[in-house]
Amino acid sequence: MKKEILYSLKSPYRDNLDVIGCRFGSGKKSVAIVGATRGNKIQQMYICSQLVRTMKRLEKTGKISPNCEILIIPCINYYSMNIGKRFWTMGNTDINRMFPGYDQGETTQRIADGVFRKLEGYEYGIQLVSFYQTGNFLPHVKLMETGFTDPADMERFGLKYGIVRKPRPYDTTTLNYNWQIWETKAFSVYSNETSGIDDVSCSEVVAAILRFMYSIGAITEKSVPGYKTEIINESDIYQIRSSAGGIFRADVPTGSPVEQGQVIGRIIDPIDGKTISQITTEYAGTVFFEYNQPLINESTMCFKIIV
Repeated sequence: MKKEILYSLKSPYRDNLDVIGCRFGSGKKSVAIVGATRGNKIQQMYICSQLVRTMKRLEKTGKISPNCEILIIPCINYYSMNIGKRFWTMGNTDINRMFPGYDQGETTQRIADGVFRKLEGYEYGIQLVSFYQTGNFLPHVKLMETGFTDPADMERFGLKYGIVRKPRPYDTTTLNYNWQIWETKAFSVYSNETSGIDDVSCSEVVAAILRFMYSIGAITEKSVPGYKTEIINESDIYQIRSSAGGIFRADVPTGSPVEQGQVIGRIIDPIDGKTISQITTEYAGTVFFEYNQPLINESTMCFKIIV
């Protein structure tokens, strides 16, 4: 393993922000893996650390394929992580909305530019990302549909679901989108945790990435078998919103099969304990996402069902 500083930013008040990369193998730029771009992505950094640990073993035993280089960046935004802040500490801006970056721009644009220059040219890119809604969900891989990357490649991860989504205007400044514009086949992998650590979900994602690297020939050690991935469009996932505010109770966990018309959750009056709303599903399918906070507001997304 070659541990190196990919980008360094000087600070008058703190140590330098050094973005560390771990390189394995040599030759063709095969796979780049990026963990935490935000200060609250503890799980994503942890997953990368476990990948680094595994890759060190594979390199030591000669199981990285010849002429293949693999780069892992566990964390970009150490400054914010050190003080428990999600976005950039001074300007409150999001590094993952600054790609491909600008070396004469504001601080986060310069960081994005410095990191992206090191990420260009890889055949495949994998970004570990967090779910934008609060709750439990099934680990999955997602592809932003730009016309460059083949959705069938998501099957290489062996996760239960691969989701294709159409990019929105704000996606054009993300790492995933720009990777594809610069001809890297990019995927986003979601683990069921962000600011904490979930070892079960971590192990599932690490195994999925190893399966992917084995399938493209970057490593020679076969990983544990995965699932036959079901590829779906994000627009086909049925969303359920709460009809009232109160105490939220889910009656089914993520991954559970549900029937049309089934009661899958309740909203309880916080004063007298009466059920003021029953949450039902209009479709049969599998619970992909469930809200997991004790209190809920009206019109909050509380379930997503894969039909």
